[in-house]
Amino acid sequence: MSEIVARELIEQKIFWIRGRKVMLDKDLAELYGVPTKRLKEQVNRNMARFPEDFLFQLTWQEAEISRSQIATLKQGRNIKYLPYAFTEQGVAMLSSVLNSERAIEVNITIMRTFVKMRRLLETHKGLLRKIEEMEKKYDYQFKVVFEIIKNFIKEEEKPKRKIGFRIG
Repeated sequence: MSEIVARELIEQKIFWIRGRKVMLDKDLAELYGVPTKRLKEQVNRNMARFPEDFLFQLTWQEAEISRSQIATLKQGRNIKYLPYAFTEQGVAMLSSVLNSERAIEVNITIMRTFVKMRRLLETHKGLLRKIEEMEKKYDYQFKVVFEIIKNFIKEEEKPKRKIGFRIG
């Protein structure tokens, strides 16, 4: 699997749910090349490894919202089981549950993607802090400029989905 393609694919599968960056069981199973049912079986057998800050199950309402926004199911199909949402630590723990070469390779790429996203957010926060310091110093002269830059940074922090369709 090409790491560049994998990172782009992984970035599209990371969502904000309950204020956390998570990946859904269906997407992880697809990346690992296993059926979702098997992934959930392994997790359920090893539930002690997945505390609440590693893994949580979506509510029916969250599942319906994710279905419409993330397209987790095809139209006309119903959700039989509530999906699991894995935080970054939960995805890391999956490597101890799913022990195949592909799972290890995919897990490494996912971890690198999470780290890359965290660094980008830290960069924006540092920039915002510097702008606020400058704003205090030069408040009146550059107020409009500072407001525009702040709005731009806040827009950049929101996770964005790519436009278009996926083949496969």
